[in-house]
Amino acid sequence: MAVGARSGHDEPEDGSSGRGVPAEAESDGGSPDGGGGAVKKPRSFWKELPILIGVALVLALLIKTFLVQAFSIPSDSMQNTLQRGDRVLVDKLTPWFGAEPERGEVVVFHDPGGWLEDTATPEPNAAQKFLSFIGLMPSAEEKDLIKRVIAVGGDTVECKKNGPVTVNGKALDDKSFIFAGNSACDDEPFGPINVPEGRIWVMGDHRQNSLDSRYHQELPGQGTVSTDEVVGRAVVVAWPVNRWATLPVPKTFDQPGLNAAASVAVPGALGVAGALPLVFWRRRRLTRGHTAG
Repeated sequence: MAVGARSGHDEPEDGSSGRGVPAEAESDGGSPDGGGGAVKKPRSFWKELPILIGVALVLALLIKTFLVQAFSIPSDSMQNTLQRGDRVLVDKLTPWFGAEPERGEVVVFHDPGGWLEDTATPEPNAAQKFLSFIGLMPSAEEKDLIKRVIAVGGDTVECKKNGPVTVNGKALDDKSFIFAGNSACDDEPFGPINVPEGRIWVMGDHRQNSLDSRYHQELPGQGTVSTDEVVGRAVVVAWPVNRWATLPVPKTFDQPGLNAAASVAVPGALGVAGALPLVFWRRRRLTRGHTAG
């Protein structure tokens, strides 16, 4: 045998399979049983792009429908907390789990009827309609309002001239959030108003520049808003960047005794419910005694 010769069973030095095809290429795309199959080419970026855009739009629509939505502040009624032109993000998720608006929260709600009847809405172009539909821009067509919740169902709210707003007899210290120089309600005193269950009483932070619940008491609900009309709670100012801020509940709404009326009513109702069986049992016993006699 010549020096350097190899037997026919040895693999070639260049790594080929002996058939003129590299072993590496033979394994790629091949079937598990060793059969040689065609190499599957990845899709080009331009073919993948429409799919990516479609998925992104679906996700944006789901987020807008169930999680958060952007809204634009159209007026000065919530100064200085919110300025005209601010963009806020509204939490739409918690209402899906049955959460009700709470005192002190800033909420967005649909026009309950008659609040914005004289307010014209600009006609959006096609691009604005599309971006509003998927939640990337504030709604341009819906007539929505944004105010602070002052009282909820079961509360009694009142404000006399030169006095503070009171909820269940407790005065609110609103100096931390109402517009500087404003009074609590001197332009439109009101109450006492008993807020029905399932409704809220709302007021703007710029009290002397806000057509809120006080100015719609002639409408059904006496100026209160149904919780069914509430879109969600505004949680953050997202735009412009230099205005970025969260929107917490002021401390005055956490003061002790604000829920006093509700806390007294609940034990009272439970006491009556517990006493009824005893009363019926006693009446039945007395009736049976008279019958036997």
